[in-house]
Amino acid sequence: MTKFLHSSRFPSFYLSQPISYHRYLRYQEVARNERKESILFLEHSPSLTGGVGAKAENLLVTEESLASVGVELIRIQRGGDFTAHEPGQIVGYPQIDLKKREIRLGDYLQAMTFAIRNAVLEIWKLELVENRNAPGLYLADAPDKKMVSMGVYAKSYFTSFGFALNGVNDLSTFRLINPCGISAGNMVSLKDLGKVKDWESEKIRFAGAFLFHLDGMLG
Repeated sequence: MTKFLHSSRFPSFYLSQPISYHRYLRYQEVARNERKESILFLEHSPSLTGGVGAKAENLLVTEESLASVGVELIRIQRGGDFTAHEPGQIVGYPQIDLKKREIRLGDYLQAMTFAIRNAVLEIWKLELVENRNAPGLYLADAPDKKMVSMGVYAKSYFTSFGFALNGVNDLSTFRLINPCGISAGNMVSLKDLGKVKDWESEKIRFAGAFLFHLDGMLG
């Protein structure tokens, strides 16, 4: 069941049950073909994705062994190396028509980053920062610790993919890879930091705050 989240600019939905990565891939392709905008907030069943820059040495297990532990491996067109998805994350996927809205890709990426940082600060009082040498968002007081993975694809000036914030997930899927080339030990979650009090409420509040700040930046 999906729940509508109000946004003045984009139809936005929260999916209450984890979905397979392949289901999203089918969705974003149809959305691009129809130029149909939306922002999805969801969780994925355990999976690894490899972007166009994925390096073989950053996959630490054989592809054949992944099926035995219930993890899918999907190679996709977004930028970046390997990353992991598992229940307990907040995954955000904006499908936005940059051409129609006359938004430059660089401005969109900046707006998305700003919206994530401000929403996390607002909901969990946690400051995140960028690392110019590695994608994603990191703890301001421990800049080697990564909380948010990011990767965007903008074919035909229409965006897909987005970000994954580690919430109450156990990070076990990350241990199958060097996520974006770093050690899995550098990944951190809100739960690890003792920031989570009411996850079901907090993730909905995060989605609303993200939309508010994204609207403001792209307005």
